[in-house]
Amino acid sequence: MKKIFVTLLLISPLLFPLSAQTGEQDLSREVTLYNPYKPSLPDFRKRSYMPDIIDTTGIMPDFSYDVTTRPFTPEYSISPLKPVSLLPDPLPRLYKSFVKFGIGNYMTPLAEVSITNERSKRNTIGFYGRHFSTNGKVLLQNGKQGFAGYMDNDLSLFGKKFFRKNFLEGSVDFTQKLRYAYGYDTSIKDYEPEKKEIRLGYNNLSADISFASLTLDSSDFSYDFDLRYDYFYNTNLKYQHSLGLSGEMAREFEGFYLGSGIAFDYVMLSKSVSDRSKYTIELSPFATKSTPQWSFRAGLKLLLDRNIDTKADFYIYPDAYFGFSIVPSYLKFHVALNGKLERNQPAKVIEENPFIIRDGTLFMLPNTSHSLIVSAGLNGNTGIGGTYLFSASYSLVNNILFYSNIIDTVDFISPQTGNLFIPLPDEGEILKIHGEMNGPVKDKLWYTARVNWYKYTLAQYDYPWNKPDWDAEIGLKYNLRDKIIAGAEISALGRRRLAVSDRNVLVPLSHVQPMHVNINLSAEYRYTKILSFWLKLNNIAFNDYYEWAYYPTQRFIALIGFSYSL
Repeated sequence: MKKIFVTLLLISPLLFPLSAQTGEQDLSREVTLYNPYKPSLPDFRKRSYMPDIIDTTGIMPDFSYDVTTRPFTPEYSISPLKPVSLLPDPLPRLYKSFVKFGIGNYMTPLAEVSITNERSKRNTIGFYGRHFSTNGKVLLQNGKQGFAGYMDNDLSLFGKKFFRKNFLEGSVDFTQKLRYAYGYDTSIKDYEPEKKEIRLGYNNLSADISFASLTLDSSDFSYDFDLRYDYFYNTNLKYQHSLGLSGEMAREFEGFYLGSGIAFDYVMLSKSVSDRSKYTIELSPFATKSTPQWSFRAGLKLLLDRNIDTKADFYIYPDAYFGFSIVPSYLKFHVALNGKLERNQPAKVIEENPFIIRDGTLFMLPNTSHSLIVSAGLNGNTGIGGTYLFSASYSLVNNILFYSNIIDTVDFISPQTGNLFIPLPDEGEILKIHGEMNGPVKDKLWYTARVNWYKYTLAQYDYPWNKPDWDAEIGLKYNLRDKIIAGAEISALGRRRLAVSDRNVLVPLSHVQPMHVNINLSAEYRYTKILSFWLKLNNIAFNDYYEWAYYPTQRFIALIGFSYSL
């Protein structure tokens, strides 16, 4: 009962307010609104201030990191590649034959033919022939005309056989030259020679065979041997047989290229010329070495020569050379010390003067010995696509050959009127300064230039007969897409002194020949690769020029023709 009473006492406050609230007065009221409610705010002018953010608290970042490296090994698989087929560059087509024909004034025909087999790795064989002649006359100083025609014929049959390490080569050649001694002293009256009286014919038949190595590596043993035979005849009574053997062997040893050359020439003259024979024996050992910066050669030439004397002469010539690059490719200096024996064989002499007196002198000329030649020079690239060379040389020479017209009207058996020549050998010193340049002016235009200056100091004669004191040449070549090719050439010779000898006068008479300028032009139009048309104009300045005393040359010469390949 006590528990019930206490419980009722605790919950009684909760029960009495409920009943009391019910009995109190109702406080709700009724409000009547006569206008709609419109809320509003009074006018108020606001002030706006941008907050200033100034943080005075500095935060210093502090962090650290670690990098751990690990090798990356990608997975791969190997698969074989197909071999690449290497094809050589396409070779240009070679034509087996070549024909050239032309005609010009002075009744001047030109014919040239060349026939060879196609490109072969085993052998080559071919034939070459050329004919050039002129039938013009020139006006002499007495107002008469002299027949100044000449003829050159050249034939050659050649072949070459290739082996694995060497090759065999040979040829048979025939050369024919026909000249007319039309010049003479026009002060001699009642002299009108016929063509057959002044006709000079020279024939040279030769055969040559050589055997040489195909050396692809400089360290390999290399060799070259040559055997030749030559038959030169002027008339049926004046001729000579020549037999020659020459060779050279070399090999690399201890960084040096060592070798030696050997030569032997034997000449047998006809009985009408001389009972003696001539021979020359030469031995020339050498050693060379070269690097990209410098190169040198050291050697000797030991030579035994018996020519027109009863005994043989022994010569020792130096053979030394040294060159080095000052500026690679652009400036190179070289110096040389050497010598040589110039063999005055008939075939060589008639290229210079074919009007030698017809008493066998042509077969008995002394050999010219260049006992010492000192030279130095600079060469290299011009920097604009061309090259240059400037050099100077000083030579000591014995038996320099000069020529003089000979006059002797007292000899009734064989009178000389100046149309034939005698040799005038002399010894002396020659100083020569040489310069040359070449290169492109533009893509289609090329130039070449050359100049020489000479100074002779002779022992017997006052002048170097028929030798100019200078000569120069400049040429231009224009090529338009290998379709039109044109060229111009200007050559000049300095003043010369021509000699005329009287057998009764010891000192030759001097004839001064002034400077001569010659202008040549050429043009070619290639219609197709196998057919072209060409034109050549020589001495278009119409200048008078005397090659020898009393020998005026043909003046303006024009040639026109075509070339055809098969």
